[in-house]
Amino acid sequence: MPEPLLPLHDLSDPPLASWRAFLRAHARVMRVLEVELQSEQGLSLADYDVLVQLSEAPPDGLRMSELADSVLLSRSGLTRLVDRLVSAGYVDRRPCPDDARGRMAVLTAAGLARLRSAAPTHLRGVREHVLSRLTPQELSELGVMMDRLG
Repeated sequence: MPEPLLPLHDLSDPPLASWRAFLRAHARVMRVLEVELQSEQGLSLADYDVLVQLSEAPPDGLRMSELADSVLLSRSGLTRLVDRLVSAGYVDRRPCPDDARGRMAVLTAAGLARLRSAAPTHLRGVREHVLSRLTPQELSELGVMMDRLG
């Protein structure tokens, strides 16, 4: 039998076990937060993230490419999401002041109000599913580790 092209990894290897635990925890927490936000607020986690990013942006908004980078979506995926938020009245698209072809995404007053109404659901979920399960020391260490990776 031919040898595999890539060696199989040892599933009990502690660093790989840590990596898999991180992936499982991330996926579980994101699924739970998504379900809670969708069922209680009618917003997806991606919608909420775009509203948060725009609420923290300069008053003239963010270029669509900057917004795509900050929410980790493809540009085409972000365009469809922003189209929905524009239709809902939560986001405006405006011309980019220094690039005639570029577009800026800007949070509307209705978008800010929607974000404020949804934030308690999301923050409650973060506290319940993440923050309450770790000690203050663990949270501090987690912050340091994630800063190093990010």
